[in-house]
Amino acid sequence: MLHPTRRQSDILRMVKLHGTCQIIELARDLGVSDETIRRDVRLLADEGMVVKVHGAIVAPARLREDPFQLRMQENRDEKIRIAARAASLIEHGESIMLDTGSTTAYVAQTFAEHRNLLAVTNSVEVARSFASQNGNRVYMAGGEIRADDGAVFGETANEFASRFLVDKGFLSISAITEENGLMDSELWEADFSRVIIRQAKQVIVVADHTKFNRRSLVKVCDFDDIDILITSAQPPPAIQDKLDAAGVNVIVA
Repeated sequence: MLHPTRRQSDILRMVKLHGTCQIIELARDLGVSDETIRRDVRLLADEGMVVKVHGAIVAPARLREDPFQLRMQENRDEKIRIAARAASLIEHGESIMLDTGSTTAYVAQTFAEHRNLLAVTNSVEVARSFASQNGNRVYMAGGEIRADDGAVFGETANEFASRFLVDKGFLSISAITEENGLMDSELWEADFSRVIIRQAKQVIVVADHTKFNRRSLVKVCDFDDIDILITSAQPPPAIQDKLDAAGVNVIVA
């Protein structure tokens, strides 16, 4: 039985996440030659861990995992620390709004210990974490549920959430850059996040350190649209300057 090396484990992680990986891209991302990757792939394929196709590899069906569940495992310890710090900002009986995301899913789990919360969300994962516990109530936005993460997006979800005015809103975003502020990977996700920004008295972003200087597709908001950033490491100087200028309270968990 093959015991994968660190590089082979990285190959397995990447193919599980993306489903298909090009040999040339694996070589570039891992900083080795194409031939080195091909040797690793032959060993992994012999063990049935990957399937070789022309110029690429794919994950066998038994190894394919839900992308959201994979995101839940990425930087898990950091996300748990961020979630615990977020929970300390909530008082019993407050009203909150949360979007969908792996970090907000961890935040919701920590809120299960609070009492009499009223929560609004578009995430099944978030809703089931603390619904019907300790007198907590959850309002779930309606619409078509996305298979990946049990999230609901669209005009119906946005209109529903816009009926509520809440004490605190929690956002899980994809990227933070000096030039573009806070970004997300999907238009509908960004639209729902902007509803939270409008409807919450205080806007709290939860994002681990990997989100800094990572570009994404859709701009969500500027730095001065948020009040608190809870993260796992000090932001890069250029981003920290923007946060300071916007009056954002940065909390490093």
